[in-house]
Amino acid sequence: MFRRAVVIVLDSVGAGELPDAALYGDEGSHTLGHIDEQVGLQVPALASLGLGCAVPLRHVPCPAAPAGAYGLMAERSAGKDSVTGHWELMGLVLDRAFPTFPHGFPEDLIEAFERRIGRPVLGNVVASGTVILDELGPAHLRSGSPIVYTSADSVFQIAAHEQVVPLETLYAWCRAAYELVVQGLGVGRVIARPFVGSPGAFTRTANRHDFAMPPAGDTLLDRLVAAGHTVTAIGKIHDLFAGRGITTSHPTASDDHGMDVLAHCLAGQADGLLLANLVDFDSKYGHRNDVAGYARNLERFDRRLAELLPALRPDDLLMVTADHGNDPATPSTDHSREYVPVLATGPRVRAGAALGTRPTFSDLGQTLAEVFGVPPLPSGTSFLKEIR
Repeated sequence: MFRRAVVIVLDSVGAGELPDAALYGDEGSHTLGHIDEQVGLQVPALASLGLGCAVPLRHVPCPAAPAGAYGLMAERSAGKDSVTGHWELMGLVLDRAFPTFPHGFPEDLIEAFERRIGRPVLGNVVASGTVILDELGPAHLRSGSPIVYTSADSVFQIAAHEQVVPLETLYAWCRAAYELVVQGLGVGRVIARPFVGSPGAFTRTANRHDFAMPPAGDTLLDRLVAAGHTVTAIGKIHDLFAGRGITTSHPTASDDHGMDVLAHCLAGQADGLLLANLVDFDSKYGHRNDVAGYARNLERFDRRLAELLPALRPDDLLMVTADHGNDPATPSTDHSREYVPVLATGPRVRAGAALGTRPTFSDLGQTLAEVFGVPPLPSGTSFLKEIR
């Protein structure tokens, strides 16, 4: 029925707090709801697919005849980071969350890292990535010492100015940290955070690179590649899966660039899966509590989606979803434990199909496993019969 599938992950576009949100300090979080309340979203393409039916929003209508199938999905894995969410979307549910370090990393670990890179570090605190650049960037320029910080997620982040520390040196430092914290402690990711500019005007660059733990078991991507299908990764997908189960990878510099790459790949790839992550929602707006910027990015994406929909072939399946929340209207700058929307469309998708509230993100992966005829995943229930 479908020869080609496209999945677009809107990084952090959550749809309301999960029942266990209080365990994560995320009571009251609703990324889409709060943005819509404060700004008034104008997203006609998403609305036409049923976004306002899946997520009641004041300014996003639920049409009488939605053009797509729509619903919500709950995260079953413990945690709320990007790795966990993407792995679950592709069928891998984690019983335990990756470890976090709310008071910074242990001193003996930092000392071991400093010995490996041959210089002291700055920071070792929980911080917002943009705030810590303002606070420690000038000291970094003077000393050349990397800025090390973490967040509510399981991440060891290393920031360095591109004119002070060459990118390859920064990446080498990240590989050294990977051995200590990912292989040694089970941390989910080491992230290189290069930046440029001068004090008071530092900006992070597109040369970010995530060094993630490989998936702990088979994902849909592994099974597709094993069966001979093409899997094209767009954005940070390659990093989140440590390169596993991916045929071709295309890094991106922005969400607009990601949509350009997706359109280009659709023109040249006849079948298989195209999996795209659009990270600006999270990195540029959610983590910076920029409600207006987040809204503008949603509306930009909506215009790009409207351009993409007419290009779908009769045997295409397109799904739009997210991996967690990051409510910019709350005091927190961290990810939030939320439901995510799932919208499905294509010429052969049953318009107006209500998918309800799915108990796990893995329902999406299980659906694609059935689409491509690969062995069922260990988690999730396919909704293919409901959309065809």
